[in-house]
Amino acid sequence: MQKEHAILVSIVALIWGGSFIAVKIGVESISPVTLAFFRFAVASPLMFLILAGKGKIVRVSPNEIPLLIVLALTGVTLLYILQFTGIKYTSATNSALLINTNVLFIAIFSWIFLKETFSYRKLMGVLLAFTGAIFVISKGSLSISPSMKGDMLILLSAICWAVYSIVGKKLLEKYDALSLTTYAFVIGTFLFIPFVYHDLWSIKITIKEWAVILYLALLCSVFAYVAWYYALKRADATEVAIFLNLIPLFTMFLAHLVLKERITIFTLIGASFIIYGIYVTLSEKKGEGYG
Repeated sequence: MQKEHAILVSIVALIWGGSFIAVKIGVESISPVTLAFFRFAVASPLMFLILAGKGKIVRVSPNEIPLLIVLALTGVTLLYILQFTGIKYTSATNSALLINTNVLFIAIFSWIFLKETFSYRKLMGVLLAFTGAIFVISKGSLSISPSMKGDMLILLSAICWAVYSIVGKKLLEKYDALSLTTYAFVIGTFLFIPFVYHDLWSIKITIKEWAVILYLALLCSVFAYVAWYYALKRADATEVAIFLNLIPLFTMFLAHLVLKERITIFTLIGASFIIYGIYVTLSEKKGEGYG
């Protein structure tokens, strides 16, 4: 990977790492569902304009619309309802670590539904990362912690992301990645409406909340996605994906700095297992299945 691409995806990882801190601040005074809706209500029109500017607006086959709706539900609406609600009840650090388990669910689902190879190396990566998740969630105790509800919601959102990735993989055989992401954003925004309709008429958004929304919409959803796809086109996909491991590290540092979240020995052990497990899963040699 060239130096400029490595710098670009590192910046993307930093921005996405900061999103967990932004959400944690945002959900203090606005409901997680409303925050998620406004993120995509701002981002979707901008993504559509970028898509139009690149001349990549394509007509979708009517028989693929149900798949697009599934893509929007699992990659936008349900994903962020679960994720933002989870962040409200657990720490930003836990959220960033646990959401990365989506890589493991993708590997498992690819094996089950796409009949991709599930090698010994993949199995070891999955086991290592799930061991880390247990450390993060349990904090070294067998008792149920107050944050466990949030941790479970984050894991459910990771499963949503895995479903989104599996469905998206089928559609990517025919459509451009940026086009699919934009269509998922737009449809997903409309699918939020039943969840936020009653709250929209009474909600009051402060300057602080708008700052959070704009950070999530402009940086996390627009700039980061466009930059990510730019890097993917010019570098090996596995090399780019490895940089996702920086996200929980950036989040851990920023959460300690901004939110004063305590980093325990069990968090560090869990983080090490998760990140190394994901690295093992992603760094599989070409031709041996997912990754």
